[in-house]
Amino acid sequence: MSGTGVGAARAIGNGTAIPFMRRNGPDPLAAEHLRLFRNYEAMNLGWFWATDAEGRITYISEGAARSLGQTGDALIGQDLVSLFKNPNDEADAERRRTMPFQMARQARFDAIPLLVDIVGEERWWALSGQPARDSRGGFSGYLGHGVDVTKEQRATRESIRLAMYDPLTGLPNRRRMGNLLDSTIAAFRSQERACALMLIDLDRFKAINDSLGHPVGDALLKQVAERLATIVGNPEQIARMGGDEFQVILPDAHNRVGISDLANRIIEALSHPYTINGSRCLIGASIGIAVSPFDASTSDELVRNADLALYAAKGAGRGRARFFSSDLLQVAEDRRLLEQDLIDALSNGELAVHYQPILSARSEDVTGFEALLRWNHPKRGRISPAIFIPIAEDANLIPQLGEWTLRQACMDAAKWPGELRVAVNVSPIQFASEALPAIVMSALANSGLKAERLELEITESVFLGETAETDARFAALKRLGVRLALDDFGTGYSSLGYLKSAPFDKIKIDQSFVRGTTEEGARNQAIIAAIVALANALGMETTAEGIESFDQLETMRRLNVSHIQGFLYSGAVAAADLAKHLENGKWVLKPQGPARQRHIRHTTFRKVGVIHDNHYYPAVLKNVSASGALIEGIVDVPEGTQFVVDLGEGQMVVAIVRRALQHQQGIEFEQPLVEDSNGALTTRHRVSPKVLGEAGLQQQGHNLVAKTEEGLALPAFHTTTEWNGIEV
Repeated sequence: MSGTGVGAARAIGNGTAIPFMRRNGPDPLAAEHLRLFRNYEAMNLGWFWATDAEGRITYISEGAARSLGQTGDALIGQDLVSLFKNPNDEADAERRRTMPFQMARQARFDAIPLLVDIVGEERWWALSGQPARDSRGGFSGYLGHGVDVTKEQRATRESIRLAMYDPLTGLPNRRRMGNLLDSTIAAFRSQERACALMLIDLDRFKAINDSLGHPVGDALLKQVAERLATIVGNPEQIARMGGDEFQVILPDAHNRVGISDLANRIIEALSHPYTINGSRCLIGASIGIAVSPFDASTSDELVRNADLALYAAKGAGRGRARFFSSDLLQVAEDRRLLEQDLIDALSNGELAVHYQPILSARSEDVTGFEALLRWNHPKRGRISPAIFIPIAEDANLIPQLGEWTLRQACMDAAKWPGELRVAVNVSPIQFASEALPAIVMSALANSGLKAERLELEITESVFLGETAETDARFAALKRLGVRLALDDFGTGYSSLGYLKSAPFDKIKIDQSFVRGTTEEGARNQAIIAAIVALANALGMETTAEGIESFDQLETMRRLNVSHIQGFLYSGAVAAADLAKHLENGKWVLKPQGPARQRHIRHTTFRKVGVIHDNHYYPAVLKNVSASGALIEGIVDVPEGTQFVVDLGEGQMVVAIVRRALQHQQGIEFEQPLVEDSNGALTTRHRVSPKVLGEAGLQQQGHNLVAKTEEGLALPAFHTTTEWNGIEV
């Protein structure tokens, strides 16, 4: 041991000097003290160190030196702090800065954890130090002690990780995501930067948990997390909020098309089958999206609005994404009131079954009808099934409504002439019931309808889990003699595996594939051709839904689809009207509609704004498609006039007047609108409130108004209020 080492070795514990020599001879305890000191080092319970006044090492235990791949003598003269790594974690880095700060103050420090590299492994040593004084009382350096605290540090970090991360998936949890969202929005606020938030809810996950058990459910959630991480890219932007709900934060995301595309890719990826312990699991996903600062200014508002959008997506049929819009609060209240009314609708006689014809694609003969439930509200009039069916699902009314529809359809079809069939939709909830075969048999017996004239349309989601009960249900229905159709084939859960075992008689091709067949560059024709070839090989018929134009019809015929259904021939008609059409035993239908597929025109009635020559006019949007719209509220606008239409919530689009008649204008958009994942038309980008303010406009409610009553410049046109006194 070197001379400096001997001197340093006199310090044990709190740095009190232990003399090795008495004035009158050797200290009888010195040898014992030194033996204990060396034994402590040899047992690797800790180690000792000493520095001079400049922080250079004057002594270090050999065990500690060997851990660093050095010898004690080799480390003499090195800066003590240089032995330790600079951690990536800010809190750990701050602790590394604490020790030299304390040493510079010549102050005592206790158990400061520091990161050290030992043969390629990161470990933690806790250092304590006591300032030493020379015979004159001057600062001469530090005497200290070190101990390995790697186990404790790892345990502490694991506790911190568990507090911030989901233990099942390893993703950030609600707490960490909340902190990230708060800090991101706060940082972006002054810079007018956008931040999108997605809430993802797994559809039909509860059925997996209930039928296959929680271990399978947990394994499924892990695979969902892996797929999300693959698509989003950065797992730190994804959080599991608990249960089957996930959250994704997208900094600087403002392009609605890009966000919508990402949402669609997430839905598609999460909807692919999972294999867990030999079980095949099928789920889906619904997504709600809100974007700051357009939809909210705080993180709480952003989460609330994304949640409202998620609820709307699930209410619109699940398996889709929905952006937040300001009308969702009112929609939520309307939904609550409609649910109360729907509970009494059946007993009040407000429900009816209408029938849409299904025709042979070649002969155009009507071969049957699809039964569709309709609700005529006493105050609100006709309520769309897209609205009341999700409400019925949430209120657990589907079994009751489904059975009533089945029985009524059988009663009506029994009165039709010939062998016309009736197709009735069977929901996954109905299919899962053991009572379904008995209900079908009862409906056939009470109506007198032949079993082969009844066709049950079943969606692919009934194969969730592919249990023995599923096969048994199919077998029981086929023993009754009814026909089975696979509905909405190709919309997210398609698999060839169940087609070889499930006894289907028909495959129905979803209208989303039909609509895309006439678009340039679309692959839908190839997909439909493959479906038809598969059906023919298995002895099944095919029906293409949603035929609305002659070019679609000709395409379906060319692809050898056997049956067609759509507005080109007829929509759904009431039972009484259908009976009149069938009086002569046959209903001859001729196609009527546009020659080519057109953009879907959405009928609406909502306030918008029109900006022309820096003047802002209030107007009403009557209908809108991707390429244009009909507006009214401005008088005598010449054709060819160009202006900007404010569609609300930062959506601004340049348009030109193509047709004009007094207070109405047919306009064409310079850049077509695009559909989000919910089918709603939107602009590709939105204008920030800051830019609008700089243009002399300000938000008032959900609309923009000029900052002065006179507008931004002299108006070029009159409004209908000035024209005929009618308030728009």
